[in-house]
Amino acid sequence: MSLTTHHCLLTPGKVDLATLKRIYRGGVTLALDETSRGRIQQASATVAAIVKEGKVTYGINTGFGKLAQTTIPTERLAELQRNLVLSHSVGLGDLLPDDVVRVIMATKVISLARGHSGIRIELVDALLALFNAGIMPCIPEKGSVGASGDLAPLAHLSLMLLGEGDVRVQGKLIPATEGLAIAGLKPFVLGPKEGLALLNGTQVSTALALRGLFEGENIFAAGLVAGALSLEAIKGSIKPFDHRIHEARGQQGQIDVAAAVSALLEGSGILTSHTNCGRVQDPYSIRCVPQVMGACLDNLNHAANVLQIEANAASDNPLVFTDTGEVISGGNFHAEPVAFAADIIALAIAEIGAISERRLALLLDTSLSGLPPFLVNDGGVNSGFMIAQVTAAALASENKSLAHPGSVDSLPTSANQEDHVSMATYAARRLGAMCFNTAAVVGIEAMAAAQGIDFIRPLRSSPQLEQVLAAIRERVPYLEKDRLMAPDIEQMRLWAGADRWPDMIAALQPARAR
Repeated sequence: MSLTTHHCLLTPGKVDLATLKRIYRGGVTLALDETSRGRIQQASATVAAIVKEGKVTYGINTGFGKLAQTTIPTERLAELQRNLVLSHSVGLGDLLPDDVVRVIMATKVISLARGHSGIRIELVDALLALFNAGIMPCIPEKGSVGASGDLAPLAHLSLMLLGEGDVRVQGKLIPATEGLAIAGLKPFVLGPKEGLALLNGTQVSTALALRGLFEGENIFAAGLVAGALSLEAIKGSIKPFDHRIHEARGQQGQIDVAAAVSALLEGSGILTSHTNCGRVQDPYSIRCVPQVMGACLDNLNHAANVLQIEANAASDNPLVFTDTGEVISGGNFHAEPVAFAADIIALAIAEIGAISERRLALLLDTSLSGLPPFLVNDGGVNSGFMIAQVTAAALASENKSLAHPGSVDSLPTSANQEDHVSMATYAARRLGAMCFNTAAVVGIEAMAAAQGIDFIRPLRSSPQLEQVLAAIRERVPYLEKDRLMAPDIEQMRLWAGADRWPDMIAALQPARAR
């Protein structure tokens, strides 16, 4: 477990993206604000009163889904909840990584602490204790259709509370009973509605989509920097970034991107070296960076707002309303908002890579760039960046298939009771592969642009971009002649995906919903 560096107080309904990102990155402990505790206890008391009165209520003393009409006797309610967790633990595939699991656990606590779930405060405290002790549930990545909630993966999360299965501590698998003991806990016997409250909800799809958002924001910022470097390498025109052009259209993302690229280029000696060259129109991949990347930025910001709301939502079913003592069945577990958010993040990530790959191809085309073919001397003997661009093209093309919207798919489940599902969990999960691909594409472009700028030395770029160039050269040397490039590409993929652009990201983000 990483050393604790932050203490995060969770106020359900008001947890912002910055806090969620800190949780994702790790090195935090969690605590719940005191006002939430009263709401949790009131909802639990409402459920206890329903059981005591013998009032038949869905989710408390009935079966589930298609079996909602089956009444369960009071003496079998604990068995019902245990069986629910065991029967729904049907996930497959690789285990979700700890960074995603941390967000799942945190958002589950937030959802339960909204005071509409009817569970005991002891279960919420147990999740916090396990999180703070670094005890991570083993959650397989496959098996959810995103309605009725992320049932299978959240069942695997819940297993550890029963002392069933394994948990992960510092990457090592141990029995759940041992993990509970480390956190000072014993296996729970679930009370009425508690298993259902734990299993229902959109926390897995939301956490996966947040991963895509956080990684996508880094790649977006790296893509802007790579694009500015490519403009410099081909001695492109700064005129298309004039703020008046973008204000005349009015698209906020476009305005912000043009301003960001202009700021990156401020003070460039390369720009002043060709002020009167007569160049009017660069290819779209250079000239239309504000229009394309601005649209990506707008999509990322919209998705961010949706996901921040969802991370704070009460998304299980049924919901307890303590002011009237009612338990009302609805459909907040349906993850359609998350599916749409994941889909537009996917579109943005795909387009960031698509335009980056086209700038890379431009750099290698001597008839357009004015640089040596494939950015290497002694061409023919040396292939230079020729096949690195092929790799970028393969990854950009793969993202086209991955970007197909998950939200348009649906396959009925539970004997047609659950006849329309969101597929949000897959829609969000595939963002991980897409971010990997686009980080590699952007990294290759930045490496190629640095090579191009080396060919036009002693001209120097702006102070900001010269710092970037120095950082690139710390990772990969100038390509004097052909060498093994796979390690260089991996280094640049890590460069593009790193959380190294916080100031740029913050400057490009409008005030988000709280």
